[in-house]
Amino acid sequence: MTTTTSAAAPERVSTRVHVQRFGTFLSNMVMPNIGAIIAWGLITAFFIPVGWTPNEKIATMVGPGIYYLLPLLIAYTGGYNLYKIRGGVVGATSTLGIIMATSSPLFDKVYTETGGSPMFLGAMIMGPLGAFVIMRLDRLWDGKIKPGFEMLVNNFSAGITAAILAIGSMFILGPILRAVMEGLGNVVEFLVDHSLLPFTSIFIEPAKVLFLNNAINHGVLTPLGLDQSKDIGHSALFLLEANPGPGAGLLLAFMVFGKGVAKATAPGAFIIQFFGGIHEVYFPYVLAKPRLLLALIAGGATGTLMNVIFDSGLVAPAAPGSIFAVYSSLAKGSALGVTLCWSSALVVTFVVAGLLLKMDRSEEEVDLAAATAQMETNKGKKSSVASVLTGHDASAAAGPVGSIVFACDAGMGSSAMGASVLRKKIQDAGFGDVTVVNKAISSLSDDYDVVVTHQDLTERARRETPSAVHVSVDNFMASPRYDEVVELVRARNGAGSATAPVAVADDVDATRGLLVEDAIVLDGGAATRDQAIARAGELLVAAGAVDPAYVDAMHQREASVSTAMGNLLAIPHGTNEAKADVRRTALSFVRYPDGIDWNGREVKYVVGVAALGNEHLKLMARLAEVFTDPERVRHLEEANSPLDVLEVLGAVQPA
Repeated sequence: MTTTTSAAAPERVSTRVHVQRFGTFLSNMVMPNIGAIIAWGLITAFFIPVGWTPNEKIATMVGPGIYYLLPLLIAYTGGYNLYKIRGGVVGATSTLGIIMATSSPLFDKVYTETGGSPMFLGAMIMGPLGAFVIMRLDRLWDGKIKPGFEMLVNNFSAGITAAILAIGSMFILGPILRAVMEGLGNVVEFLVDHSLLPFTSIFIEPAKVLFLNNAINHGVLTPLGLDQSKDIGHSALFLLEANPGPGAGLLLAFMVFGKGVAKATAPGAFIIQFFGGIHEVYFPYVLAKPRLLLALIAGGATGTLMNVIFDSGLVAPAAPGSIFAVYSSLAKGSALGVTLCWSSALVVTFVVAGLLLKMDRSEEEVDLAAATAQMETNKGKKSSVASVLTGHDASAAAGPVGSIVFACDAGMGSSAMGASVLRKKIQDAGFGDVTVVNKAISSLSDDYDVVVTHQDLTERARRETPSAVHVSVDNFMASPRYDEVVELVRARNGAGSATAPVAVADDVDATRGLLVEDAIVLDGGAATRDQAIARAGELLVAAGAVDPAYVDAMHQREASVSTAMGNLLAIPHGTNEAKADVRRTALSFVRYPDGIDWNGREVKYVVGVAALGNEHLKLMARLAEVFTDPERVRHLEEANSPLDVLEVLGAVQPA
């Protein structure tokens, strides 16, 4: 029964993480351009014929702004995020076709009457797609262009690619997205006509607490809301997720009916949430008492109902969800409805949450610190408002950091490599007295200051080490969270000193030949993740390093948590229990020039690992050195023979 539970858990977490990543991906395109969206909203609110101060001349900016400026800005940002300026330029140019196919009244007689639909969805697709295509093309001829022709090739490749993608998006993607926008618009119209829009709170409020709302908000609600605002001058969709009323009502309930730390911190959280617009500050209160979701749903539904009854809304997104942002985007004629929207949501949430808190007979106080840590885990990074809830900045928590552990399922492969990378960063920062080790989660004890785990394993590690600071990563080789750990150590320990680095115990036997020519394959061909794992394991079996049963253990290990390390590297290896099937420490190497999909990541280099005892420690440290060195990775990419690979990976051979 235990095995079944542990096997199922990562799959559920993985689904949440994928939705979070998608939402973050969309948010990273939209949020940098919120200023432009607000500018458009203000011009619309004041100067269109039904605005506060109509002005025909100024109102001429409204159409070009929503049809061209905003989508192109979003497309450029999406392309820039993927491939910097070159990606942004190609992405924005590629979006021009989809804009003309769906937004311009010049393209289609039907759209002459309706004015078309602002193509934000198209921008979110074509911007990153254009950047991805030019990035892949650049890699094809990287290093192969004769000197003096680089600028010519770069400019014409970008121009030709952007032109082809723009034309393709006009005639291929255009009709599809027109149908999608029409379908989504019909769904919204149906919900409004049948007074069903308030029921969306059943999904939106829980999604907010789990940081799953960005995909809905930026992928659906913002595009549809802007389209609706363009047609009728306002949209209630902008307040489905951004309404500050439910969160404010919940925090007021804690101010009146809460206990201990939760009651003491609620006033400060209320100010940040209601006036600052940072809604995540109330999420830990809900995570500590999940039944309070009922209060948020009731309040959110009531607020939306007010907008439906009074046909009110905003002209642009309220970002962030502050009461000031709400009124800065207020549509003319919507003052009463919008005011009732947030105020009724506040009152209803306060009443329901108050009743739920009064009915709670538990004498225990809300563990707000644990709930805040859970919130940061859900978010995937440190929260800027955590100190308001915990009473202190986590980075300045009691005592210096003396010990860091990188934990994984087996404590053998990925954790050893992650620990090696993090150890080097800690040492380079001058904190040679801070120990960085790796262990299996099952062998953890609650005496470490910082615990680093893959994001799918953080909750398991937290149960074993509740008093430690927990850091979740999804890239073992180059996670930006390693730098956060260094900053945490610097904040607690003070300035680093030039102490000698702590050596990793050299437990590797002096036997040479961990990687032999017969265990090296330079072109693995097309393969799936499971096929690549099997290939790496079979090479280890053929080399006499492991028994055949070890290959099955490699698949079992992958089912627990991914062995994709980042930097195009995967290190499939067996479970801790499979060490009995290892005859000697060895490696296998398979290169996939075209890359393979490894749980949503691209992998080109698959290094199969088998290790006796603790021999993997130095082995992983040396592999990490190789694959964090761009020059050595380039040599692996250009290797023409197994001997070329051995020249690079000779560094992982024991001395």
